[in-house]
Amino acid sequence: MSKSILFLGATGGVGFSALQRSLAAGHSCTALCRTPSTLSDKIPAEVDQKLLRIEQGNAHDVDAVLRALLPSPSSPRQGLPDVIVFSIGAYFNLSKMGMDDAHVCENGIKTVLAALQKARTEHNLQGKPRIVALSSTGVSDFGRDVPLLFVPLYHVGLKVPHKDKKAMEDALVESEEEWTIVRPSLFVDGAKDGPKREIRAGKEDPIKGVVESKAVGYTISREDVGRWIFENLIEGEKAGEWLRRMAAITY
Repeated sequence: MSKSILFLGATGGVGFSALQRSLAAGHSCTALCRTPSTLSDKIPAEVDQKLLRIEQGNAHDVDAVLRALLPSPSSPRQGLPDVIVFSIGAYFNLSKMGMDDAHVCENGIKTVLAALQKARTEHNLQGKPRIVALSSTGVSDFGRDVPLLFVPLYHVGLKVPHKDKKAMEDALVESEEEWTIVRPSLFVDGAKDGPKREIRAGKEDPIKGVVESKAVGYTISREDVGRWIFENLIEGEKAGEWLRRMAAITY
């Protein structure tokens, strides 16, 4: 069954991997991009262009996100999208010797929540999209999900982006929306056309404060994180098992 999916962060490795797979499976996709050509230039020619709608705008602008949430005039969709894939993030800025935006994920998810509220109250759109938000291992309150060797790196070198990820997670957990938070281990480059690697997933329930299963590992590629999201949260038969759960994924 075809789904409607909104992508925020579709030009990045994780978002683009999930987007490509969603388009290939025939799902109707909308992507919000500051520079649309950054995404459109990457889309293979064989993709059915009718399945992809690219909206120009910033993911920190409530009205821009609202436009992307609203169905286009030609769309058969009546309500909100089925899924929102949220994978925006900051980059290291050499001139600042730090992240270019230390609150990019926190402010981004708060913008999404505000836009959803506005879509319901001002446009009478119905529905409860599953928000799939990209976070990181190393921020759990209930158990260690990284190897001991990585603890100094995560708690010192990645302190600022992890604080931002944790604030994003807290905003979602405290909301009344439906969500799954994906926590990949350290990113590495992966061969897009290579053999599929097994992905392990640990599950945490932050509402009850329980780690239901553990998967501690060192690395995973952005490509495979997007694959896991597509196979388990967009199309997976057991996607419901990940509702309001954290998924720590690794090789």
